[in-house]
Amino acid sequence: MIPTQEQEAALIEAVRKAAREEILPRFRNLGPEGADAKAHAEDLVTEADRRAELSITAAIGDILPGAAVVGEEAVAEDATVLERIGASETCVIIDPVDGTWNFAKGLSTFGVLLAVTHRAETVFGLLYDPLNDDWVMARKGGGAWFCTADGRRERLDVTRGDPISGFASPWLLPEEKRVRFFEGLMPYNRVRDLGCACHDYRMLCMGNGRFGFAIKLNPWDHAAGVLALQEAGGEVGMLDGRAYSPTFTSGYMISARDAETLAELRARFVWLLE
Repeated sequence: MIPTQEQEAALIEAVRKAAREEILPRFRNLGPEGADAKAHAEDLVTEADRRAELSITAAIGDILPGAAVVGEEAVAEDATVLERIGASETCVIIDPVDGTWNFAKGLSTFGVLLAVTHRAETVFGLLYDPLNDDWVMARKGGGAWFCTADGRRERLDVTRGDPISGFASPWLLPEEKRVRFFEGLMPYNRVRDLGCACHDYRMLCMGNGRFGFAIKLNPWDHAAGVLALQEAGGEVGMLDGRAYSPTFTSGYMISARDAETLAELRARFVWLLE
């Protein structure tokens, strides 16, 4: 099932509702027991994550009957949930609070990510900013758009804007690879880690970055953003030359402003494949 424009609009409203009711009331209001560690101390989950995912999941059942759902917190409880992306005709992938560490620490750089896949190909993506109540949305073959609550829509083009160098999180690499990776980044003017894939991709789609280098491939972090960047005219590919798929959970991925930048970064960091 490929969602209609009416279903896309309903998904956006479901995300906005979850943000209003479950996320924003808890921002800077979690309390001392408000965040728990998952895999490690820096991998946090909050009550906002859990409740927002439940809210959005319930809405999906009404909007896209029969669609599978893969939520970050559901996968944390049962890793086999990830298999639904490749096995289902239609799947909705949710990151209820992307940038949970930022959210839990009171930083405003967080968002909600939602992607719809059809036969394991992303056909709709949403990158929502709860604090500003605006979003980037993309439809396969339909472009990427910046939208505001008052109805403004602007088609995005990665060639506009004044790009900084890019976005990466080198500390996700094994310690023995970090120094060489940092050295590879030295020719670039600025490389930032926002701690939030949602805003990384929004910046790239708006022309405010040359590249993103992903070291950790959770589909809820990347499926929506990859589609949005491609629809805004950008290039995305795995370091090893493959096209990205939302079924991938390992490897290195490059999101780039253009094909030249993609090739440049592949050549610079191919040693990671050794």
